[in-house]
Amino acid sequence: MADRRSICVYCGSHPGNDPDFMVHGRSLGTLIAKAGFRLVYGGGTWGVMGAVAHGCLDAGGEVLGVIPEFLVNHEGRREELNILTELRITKNMHERKGLLFNESDAFVALPGGIGTLEELVEVMTWAQLGRHSKPIIMASPNGFWKPLEKLLAQMDKSGFIHSGDRLKPVVLEDIEKIVPTIERLIAAS
Repeated sequence: MADRRSICVYCGSHPGNDPDFMVHGRSLGTLIAKAGFRLVYGGGTWGVMGAVAHGCLDAGGEVLGVIPEFLVNHEGRREELNILTELRITKNMHERKGLLFNESDAFVALPGGIGTLEELVEVMTWAQLGRHSKPIIMASPNGFWKPLEKLLAQMDKSGFIHSGDRLKPVVLEDIEKIVPTIERLIAAS
């Protein structure tokens, strides 16, 4: 892991249909930079991904983008990637996810699609299995992650969430509370 503290943000490479998604993405990027964290993310320059990266960069922060070669022109344009502080192009998604994990001290899931959900569930699975104790935040502006919260509660009620003490994602609707919550959780670990 890098010497500097880093927050990994999972989010959509598209803007979604609620303008708040882009606003919240940009705000989170700004807050990450102002707190002195480095942003680690999937490398896209469009959608919520791009909003987070631009927010962080515009506030003077450092941004590490990690993107597989086959997505370079699907989540942004190759020539746009030079705005990032650092870029790592991987061979595949598995390599990407490993780098995102290894370079990060905490994880935040903003609104996104299946890829965002898959990345969030993977770090939650690793936490449940005791592979890490890094903070996991579900940023749920306008209640975006409420259906997943209900599903997790149903899984737990049905006896499928084992080691529940290790699987405690924090759900926050207020973007302003994310970075202070991460700082508190890192300090307590």
